[in-house]
Amino acid sequence: MHVLLLGGTTEARRLAESLDAGSLDAGPPKAGSLDAGPPNARPPRAGSLDGGGTGGIREPRGLRVTSSLAGRVASPRSLPGQVRVGGFGGVDGLARWLREHDVDALIDATHPFAETISFNAARAAARTHTPLLALRRPGWVPGEGDDWRPAASLTEAATLLPSVGRRVFLTTGRTGLAAFAPLDELWFLVRSVDPPGAPHPRNMEVLLERGPFGLDRERELLRRFRIDVMVTKDSGGSGTAPKLAAAREAGLPVIMVHRPPVPEGVPVVRTPAEAVSWLMERLGGRAPGDG
Repeated sequence: MHVLLLGGTTEARRLAESLDAGSLDAGPPKAGSLDAGPPNARPPRAGSLDGGGTGGIREPRGLRVTSSLAGRVASPRSLPGQVRVGGFGGVDGLARWLREHDVDALIDATHPFAETISFNAARAAARTHTPLLALRRPGWVPGEGDDWRPAASLTEAATLLPSVGRRVFLTTGRTGLAAFAPLDELWFLVRSVDPPGAPHPRNMEVLLERGPFGLDRERELLRRFRIDVMVTKDSGGSGTAPKLAAAREAGLPVIMVHRPPVPEGVPVVRTPAEAVSWLMERLGGRAPGDG
């Protein structure tokens, strides 16, 4: 069984770790299931992905997981199992990769705003008849005291900004800074794992940091840099992000960029555990090598 996991998110990492550890918590293993392995399975070879070997990589018997990263972060955190970095070359390239590597299931666990790869995955999966699942954490919901201003895109957020504030905490990622580059009258605090490239706002300070960030840290940033408006994407997650809680406490407006929709017809789950259950349902009764 070969599963291609389009990753780069916390949920993708947790799913990869769960599959690597054999934590398939969807009930007792059945003969031929992902937990039990295929009947008459051969012992793992030295250096294979099934156990032992060079690097100590282990995966559940009968299951091989490849995590694919876009390569936008210079030093990504290590992941279990096989890892590939870089694009596929559009729909044609991804469809070819699915065929050439005998992929049995495709899980899109990319960032909720990674629209291009999600739609490419939907088209490639349809073309190759590969089962596809989208793993998307729930979106954020405003609570009492929140002052959120909706925006359909980064461009719309940039249009709204001058009427809302002057000192901006911009937490939308380094790849979307071009939308804010024309706003010379505003000052921006940008947080990113890697240095952003041009085009970007002229009046900008960059914090090179990797999360997660606690509430005290977010409070301190808002105070130290005299922030009067925040711009963020609805990346979502359990509870409320500390940056949003800090903005609520400070009475700051937040321009919230809505996430794009999941491609039509693609089933969606919210947690890695649900993704495991989907895998069990789709692949649990098939032994490796079955058509």
